[in-house]
Amino acid sequence: MNQFHNQGLQVRAKLAYLFGKLSGRKFSLKQLLKRSFPIVFAISFSTVLLLDNLQSFAQFPQLPSSATIIQPEILQPRQLPRQKIRGVWVSTNDFNVMKTRSGLKDAVTQLRRLNFNTIYPVVWNSGYTKFPSITAKRAGIPFFFKGTDGQDVLADLISQSHRQGLLVLPWFEFGFMTPETSELALNHPEWLTQKRDGSRTSNSAAGEVAWLNPFHPQVQQFIQNLVLEVVSRYDVDGIQFDDHMSLPRDFGYDKYTVAMYTQETENPPPANSADEAWVKWRADKITAFMTQLNQAVKARKPYTIFSVSPNYYNHAYKLQLQDWLNWVRLSIVDELVMQVYRNDLNSFISKINLPEIIETKRYIPTGIGIMTGLRNRPVSMRQIKSQVRAAQQRGLGVTFFYYESLWNYSQESVELRQAGFKALFPRFARRSRI
Repeated sequence: MNQFHNQGLQVRAKLAYLFGKLSGRKFSLKQLLKRSFPIVFAISFSTVLLLDNLQSFAQFPQLPSSATIIQPEILQPRQLPRQKIRGVWVSTNDFNVMKTRSGLKDAVTQLRRLNFNTIYPVVWNSGYTKFPSITAKRAGIPFFFKGTDGQDVLADLISQSHRQGLLVLPWFEFGFMTPETSELALNHPEWLTQKRDGSRTSNSAAGEVAWLNPFHPQVQQFIQNLVLEVVSRYDVDGIQFDDHMSLPRDFGYDKYTVAMYTQETENPPPANSADEAWVKWRADKITAFMTQLNQAVKARKPYTIFSVSPNYYNHAYKLQLQDWLNWVRLSIVDELVMQVYRNDLNSFISKINLPEIIETKRYIPTGIGIMTGLRNRPVSMRQIKSQVRAAQQRGLGVTFFYYESLWNYSQESVELRQAGFKALFPRFARRSRI
């Protein structure tokens, strides 16, 4: 009940702020109605939010096959404190560093010393969770990722990070993507979508993969339950989805989706997967699910940062059906980190100067994903510095892919690399939850 009371105070404070913004100013009737709508929406949604939190956190809400989605109000640019994103993704390649208590503590201490402020640890990759998940277990997915002492690595990382003032946003890296040989795909073949020729896989950076059908209610329920499990069980500051919370445009020709599209449009899906209306229909369905997911997360923990890390918009929308700019405009995204993995500085700058980035940073904290190296492809500190400086000059934060490559996959010394990051971030910039 204390949590219920505290959330009530928070809601009343926010409403008081909104009404205060209206007081003392003259508006026409039309202007007043327009400006009052977000307040009415906030009151309605907050009532639902508070009632929902009376339910047990151990139970996950069921997503009906035809869920009614509350349409979010398109807001004006938010008056939020500027958040300097200085993040790093912790990938599966970093697990050997993080699986011991001492190694994890040293890693977090080093990041804090170099004035990083955000960690994005992977929790969903290759069809497996990196935390002991009840949802995954029910789907027949085994769990292998305990620490060397049997500890929950995610819980340990959150504890160590919070002690040193860093935020932790668990990263659902694979989204709707899963290996075709994973237990999830083998146990639930009806959850997979396919191309027009009947094939069910595509090539990706992770190899040949299958795709869960983002339009199938059971798939949506599975993903939502995974996310709510993390939000409910751990003291996370947020969650993050990347470019795989999407669907390659060649997919969507499975029986379930074809029947849905035919019923709604009275026509079968076009043979051309790039057909404009067919792309929009599928992208809108993913947007509706992301809206539902955002609302479920906010109902569970209102101040959870809902973060996305997509490709640049033209690629994301046309090739991956990921209409993330619309998500920003609908206020279902609290933070955006756009991946820009380029070696050429001019190419890098052209992407961070795109209109969608200029627009997005007016609304929410915005950063750029920068590659710091792979095991077989090192990136020089000179290149990293030039890209970070370019982002900083434009008021953008940065997040690096990935932890070990910060200083371990380079011909440069560890000392030189760490000094380079220290020079980029000379002072600590504390971040706060929204």
